[in-house]
Amino acid sequence: MAKVIPFKAIRPENDKVHLVASRSVDGYNSSELKDKLAGNPYSFLHVINPDFEDGIKTKPGSKERLHKVKNHFKKFVREKIFLSDDSPCYYLYRQVKEGNEFIGIIACTSIDDYMSGVIKIHEQTLTTREEKLKDYLEVCEFNAEPVLFCYPNDEVIDTVSEEIAATRPDYDFTTTDKVRHTVWVISSRKIVKEIAERFTAIPNIYIADGHHRSASATLLGKLRRSTRKSYTGEEAFNYYLGVFFPETHLKIYDYNRVVKDLNGLSVGQIIQQLKSNFTIEEVNVTDFKPTKKHEISMYADNKWYSLKAKDTIYNSKDPIDSLDAAILTKYILSPVFDIHDLKTDKRIGFIPGVRGSKELKKQVDEGKAAIAFGLYPVTMEHLKWIADTNNIMPPKSTWVEPKMRSGLLIYSLEE
Repeated sequence: MAKVIPFKAIRPENDKVHLVASRSVDGYNSSELKDKLAGNPYSFLHVINPDFEDGIKTKPGSKERLHKVKNHFKKFVREKIFLSDDSPCYYLYRQVKEGNEFIGIIACTSIDDYMSGVIKIHEQTLTTREEKLKDYLEVCEFNAEPVLFCYPNDEVIDTVSEEIAATRPDYDFTTTDKVRHTVWVISSRKIVKEIAERFTAIPNIYIADGHHRSASATLLGKLRRSTRKSYTGEEAFNYYLGVFFPETHLKIYDYNRVVKDLNGLSVGQIIQQLKSNFTIEEVNVTDFKPTKKHEISMYADNKWYSLKAKDTIYNSKDPIDSLDAAILTKYILSPVFDIHDLKTDKRIGFIPGVRGSKELKKQVDEGKAAIAFGLYPVTMEHLKWIADTNNIMPPKSTWVEPKMRSGLLIYSLEE
């Protein structure tokens, strides 16, 4: 059963929430980041980039930088940019983006559930990144960006969420990317107890996005346990921040590939090599994307092609072998383009499906890539199939929405 518990959030004052909450720092280029920091003194980006205020450069990831991050966060608390709830609460979160509505519950989950397999994973993590994020948590002692989880729809939780969403929210703001964010603080002891009990009836929850954050929180918890003669399991370090969406309130987009060169081949030669494994058809449209599983789009030399995998090249009963991203690598990228390691090969790039197939065409037309491949989105059923069978997806197989804002609700790891 899943342990999904309420917590005392540290969160922005109501009149400043739209100024505080920010996209992940990776979502800004250097000029955008500078403009945001210069124009908004309340942005959470000041916490994550504390060098901007004093102009003293520190090395990213260094203990010196991390202590500055922690001190800047405490400054935000002292200046009452943030407030702290008095009792453990759940937080209902709703995001509306481009006509899609996502409703989930922000709460904390247990590192023991991660270690025991109650929390299911589908992505392999990198040890160096795990350690880097663990060091961040160890010094800064707060979670500011929740891991994205999903769980099978529960009728009771769905009903409670709908009833709360019909009331007046605590936060309701729209960001400049035209995304609306709404939050309700759930402080009623009766409702908190009801939600907690319903989650305990759910056997497994799935990480949709945030495998490294989960792994690093677990590393920190194990480290702190090892330095104590005893622990109760209820200390803050035994938990980490998540947002929990029912399966029907997540959207999985495709994650596509662009290749910088043709590996010394012509497009015609590439097509000839692919014919043994794919049924290939030129598509006379300006914009094209796969319409079903096992169809891959290809764009090169101002033309779109449909590549339909022959059913003899994959095992439909194998969750990885039948995954389109794996088919693309096994039968196209590796043998034709000599690309074998997607994590390290600099000749390949990844384009999230939210940017559309037009972005693939643009990358090739502008000469940033020589050829592009589009994939059909992975289904939730396939993602769970992979997780339930303890398999791991290839890198960059899914792009999951919604994406959360940093600094909206913060979980403190301080005792």
